[in-house]
Amino acid sequence: MSVCSLLVAGGRWRCFPVPLGSSLFQVLPNSYCRKKCTTPKKIIPNAAFCDENTKDSGNELDKLFSSEQQASILHVLNTASNKELEAFRLLRGRKSVNIIEHREKFGPFQHLESLMNVPLFQYKTAIQVCNSILCPETEGKKRKFQDNRLLRKLIKPEIERERLKAVTSIVSIVFGTQRIAWAHLDRKLAVLDWQQNDCCQLMKGTYLSSVYLQKISSVISKIPTADFYVLEKIGLSIQNTSRFPLLLHFHIMEAMLYALLNKTFAQDGQHRVLSMNRNGVGKHFELMIGDTRTSGKELVKQLLTESVLKEDPRVIFPKEKIVRYRQMFSSTEQKRTEELYDSLLQAVAFYELAVFDTEP
Repeated sequence: MSVCSLLVAGGRWRCFPVPLGSSLFQVLPNSYCRKKCTTPKKIIPNAAFCDENTKDSGNELDKLFSSEQQASILHVLNTASNKELEAFRLLRGRKSVNIIEHREKFGPFQHLESLMNVPLFQYKTAIQVCNSILCPETEGKKRKFQDNRLLRKLIKPEIERERLKAVTSIVSIVFGTQRIAWAHLDRKLAVLDWQQNDCCQLMKGTYLSSVYLQKISSVISKIPTADFYVLEKIGLSIQNTSRFPLLLHFHIMEAMLYALLNKTFAQDGQHRVLSMNRNGVGKHFELMIGDTRTSGKELVKQLLTESVLKEDPRVIFPKEKIVRYRQMFSSTEQKRTEELYDSLLQAVAFYELAVFDTEP
């Protein structure tokens, strides 16, 4: 059984047969796709018809879909759980919550037009949501393409998906001008190690390579073994000449870590050290204000608290280490030890964006 979905794009209507594989859609009153799909008469919407801010559009939304398609969409809107709604990319976050809250308060949706009364839903958004419900396969392909593009922007160099899916543990490393911090997490998001080391003398003098080698080698001797080592990539512009000393320091640190941690690269050519975009991590945790990354201290504090209070926390701090980690956090809370906080958040973001999201 399949659903014939009408897609509106640039004023054109197209008919797409959509296989309904999931149990959620098998019970829907769907329309059958004929061997020859009839294309409806072309409708060219005017500006008022497509105004994103217009919620008073009569029953125009219902007119875009057949009665069978309307029934299929309404079934999903009225019966799907929050998790099932979030399977659709356009319904992630607050939109899925708003749908559930609306139907609990006002009862089941009687027609598609009532979707316009839900907060965050405007006319064009409602059309896209309805089409994505009718075309889950198309939505899945679109999402996979977008996720692949996001991953390429987020992590360098590119790594085969099979290696990412097979990862058992990673070490996330963040360095600044005064310290270097790392967090060792397994794929259950359990913290195996989390600490920092001072390196405040490196930028003094003439950036001697021997001094960098000596200091970083000492730090690496304390870093646990893992499948991947993930370094924070800070996007400093070379156009700002006043920041050149800082940029030079970061490049030397990154190059040293790449060379010293990629111990087997000469033999197998396999990258074990990756760079992860700092702002990409910030966006994942909603720590960005414009182009500026804000502190992750409060978020890390919340993760520590949830590890004790919640049965299924986002990050697991082992009971035997939780006291030590909380003491470490408290002792640094009055200082700007962003490297410590960021190393943990970067590790969590790596799993959630690059590992878990690639699993079938």
